[in-house]
Amino acid sequence: MPDRVINFNPGPATLPFDVIKESAVGAVNFNNLGMSIMEMSHRSKEFEGLMHDAMNDMLGLMGLSSDEYAVLFLGGGASMQFCMLPYNFLGQDQTADYVNTGVWARSAIKEAKLFGKVNIAATSEATGFDRVPTEFSLTPGAAYVHVTSNNTIFGTRMVKFPETGAVPLVCDMSSDFLSRRIDFGRFGMIYAGAQKNIGPAGVTAVIIRKSWVEKAKDGIPTMLSYKTHLGKDSLFNTPPVFPIYIVGLVMKWVKAKGGLEAIEKNNNEKAGLVYQAIDSSGGFYRGTVQPESRSIMNLTFRLATEELEQKFLDEAKKNQLIGLKGHRDVGGCRASMYNALPLEGAAKLAEFMDAFHKAN
Repeated sequence: MPDRVINFNPGPATLPFDVIKESAVGAVNFNNLGMSIMEMSHRSKEFEGLMHDAMNDMLGLMGLSSDEYAVLFLGGGASMQFCMLPYNFLGQDQTADYVNTGVWARSAIKEAKLFGKVNIAATSEATGFDRVPTEFSLTPGAAYVHVTSNNTIFGTRMVKFPETGAVPLVCDMSSDFLSRRIDFGRFGMIYAGAQKNIGPAGVTAVIIRKSWVEKAKDGIPTMLSYKTHLGKDSLFNTPPVFPIYIVGLVMKWVKAKGGLEAIEKNNNEKAGLVYQAIDSSGGFYRGTVQPESRSIMNLTFRLATEELEQKFLDEAKKNQLIGLKGHRDVGGCRASMYNALPLEGAAKLAEFMDAFHKAN
């Protein structure tokens, strides 16, 4: 492996190096066809084959049936789904329940209010989003219930999902998709921007129950209709070909690693190393999240002063540990440790944190 930094960027984030190498070959000469994957027709049997492999591998990892669920590969990022979801499923006289756990949840709520009524079923705003609510005030007969499983900026994750009965449960899983085992069959729809855990920026995975799509509204713009993309198998217009190709390679990498059980075990070990460095520092490092809500993808912490935090970031960078600056809205430090970050990377960060603590 060439000299590579240890990449804690929150997204676009680190990718498996084996995937990067394979995609580099495909970017030049895909399957020895004499052209790049980026030059191929999206209608070719070669591209459609790799796209369907990616879809089927994704559903397989989630334990979902292709008879019941579809994978759509769409553009516009997860932010487009903030709009598409209510456009398709929320009428003016209907109510959708939203759980407010931070910046991205608030953005989704803002968009939903353009289309119908919104009930805030739970929020942790009063405590600075330092936890994820576990009690929910749900609307009987709601159009759907929307949650965010992992909050990249604040470093929290949802462990207890709402029990919604017959009401579809929708989840923005952008920053922890396929990082742990979940009963994915509980959800009517899951969406995730690729650039955290499953690929590069440029494509969003939408996993949606086919029977729910049939109930979506008519009379909305063609490109914003789930019916359009389901009916055309994500090929209504030219899809983001190269990002889909890499997502497919990442799905095969996850399978080769042992699936979600092995991925979750590795992620827990990585997070444990860094949280141990925080918790054993006697307050030198201060975690910003209640322990029961701690994310294993985005680990947030503060030091005594902003000056000391900047010194920490500068020295970390000199040690090839990059991307540790907290989000501009909250400051501090943040280690984003997605699936592709190796265990050795988390260990080196924990070692550096211990050494920096002793020296300061």
